[in-house]
Amino acid sequence: MDQFPTDFTPYASLGGGLLIGTAATLLMLFHGRIAGATGILAGILFPSGAKDVLWRVAFLAGMVTGPALFLAITGAMPVVTVPASLPMLVAGGFIVGIGVTLGGGCTSGHGVCGLARVAPRSIAATLTFMATTAVTVFILRHVIGG
Repeated sequence: MDQFPTDFTPYASLGGGLLIGTAATLLMLFHGRIAGATGILAGILFPSGAKDVLWRVAFLAGMVTGPALFLAITGAMPVVTVPASLPMLVAGGFIVGIGVTLGGGCTSGHGVCGLARVAPRSIAATLTFMATTAVTVFILRHVIGG
């Protein structure tokens, strides 16, 4: 069995993509803001004003309450398996935090919103994310073993 399984879920992926795109579009339409998850979180941790915090809290609450909505609709919690140890998750989170800081945003900000605006720095950042992902998967599956 593959150490790092990859499930093919086209309908769930399409549905998730539509929801993310809709949320990003509505946030830009009604608030003029980019739906970058790390920027939204940073605005809560380091707020510039009470009015700016409210929409950020609502956006993150919507992200966090997704499993509860799934439970209410289906009667079961979504099954999530993470084929990594806690130290690997912590190290990965640290590395992603560095990348987000150096790249001036995350995949949602650059990959969803920046590409939609044809922002040159978002195109460069997204190409970097994708190339790094491809190299990481190759190393994990074919060099380290999988």
